[in-house]
Amino acid sequence: MHQERMQVVRKRGIYLLPNLLTTAGLFAGFYAIVSAMQGFFDIAAIAMFIAMIADTLDGRVARLLHASTDFGVQYDSLSDMVSFGIAPALVLFSWSLKDLGKLGWLIAFLYAACVALRLARFNVQTGETDKRYFIGLACTPAAAVVASMVWYFHNYQHTIYSLITVAIVTLALSACMISNVLYRSFKEIDLKGKTSFLNIFIIVLVFVAISLNPPLVLLIIFSLFALSGPVFVLVRFYKKRAKFNAKQ
Repeated sequence: MHQERMQVVRKRGIYLLPNLLTTAGLFAGFYAIVSAMQGFFDIAAIAMFIAMIADTLDGRVARLLHASTDFGVQYDSLSDMVSFGIAPALVLFSWSLKDLGKLGWLIAFLYAACVALRLARFNVQTGETDKRYFIGLACTPAAAVVASMVWYFHNYQHTIYSLITVAIVTLALSACMISNVLYRSFKEIDLKGKTSFLNIFIIVLVFVAISLNPPLVLLIIFSLFALSGPVFVLVRFYKKRAKFNAKQ
């Protein structure tokens, strides 16, 4: 009986390519931490973006190859905690928040804690929500805001105003991650399907814009995405209010 169980365990195995991409993302997140500790904040930011690319690909590849497993899901979640929770928090602290003393590391810890809460909520809600939307800002675009901000401003001299701004941005991202605000997930995009010439042209324009000034363009793109959730909430609120006033 024991030998039969051992054979079942051996036969399960894990899929190589998706988990290899997850490992690459984990490595990039860890490398971002090491780079920030050594003062190479631009390299740390780039490493976080590499982790995001790997994180985007591992899930897509697993679905395309029909290689999704419970092990892969759990491994991906743990990797995300390091790459998009611990890494951004420590990079922010090493780059700027450390100048705020105890308040700085508490804000950095709050960010990491909100990522953990965001991931835990996502894991237990899988299959129960509309796949077109995320409840709360996903930790990946939140980390992208952090990475692009550090990348663009890493050579600037810190002032009390910049420290306060970084603290406010960090707190705002933390609040968005654990909020009930809906964000588009873009999971409905079919990578195997056909698309229009206009969409291809727009993608080319985005790549051109990013190549001109990567940190600035990425900061603008991901900041707009982070703001899109609260903006749509306000738009829906005012529309409902206008309809209510029209009925009276």
